Amino acid sequence: MGHVDLPREEGGDKTTDDVPRIQCEDGCDPQGLRDNSQSCLQRIHRGLVFYEKLLGSDIFTGEPSLLPDGPVDQLHASILGLRELLQPKGHHWETEQTPSPIPSQPWQRLLLRLKILRSLQAFVAIAARVFAHGAATLSP
Repeated sequence: MGHVDLPREEGGDKTTDDVPRIQCEDGCDPQGLRDNSQSCLQRIHRGLVFYEKLLGSDIFTGEPSLLPDGPVDQLHASILGLRELLQPKGHHWETEQTPSPIPSQPWQRLLLRLKILRSLQAFVAIAARVFAHGAATLSP
């Protein structure tokens, strides 16, 4: 994997393989979570690392600027905290496979911000279902 090639408006709704998705083979289904949740948690962790890098990139830090300590900064901090909670103590999952975003042009940033936030919203919706199921199975 090289750089992150985000979907561009002129390319239509084409997405790339670099955007993380939770898939069937990740074991995030109820049976997969019962058998071995590590694969699923590792996939979610990789996705959080991906979005953490994007939220810290010039797409969100460059012009046109956002308010310091605004919602994006809070979202970035929340993703970092969740990522740290998912990683077992003393065990570091590989993150070098996560590509760094390519520098963006100021005219691209508003569009890219919207696309990234929509993609993140879809990713965390699936992750939330995984955590909700896990919590439900732990309840008496």
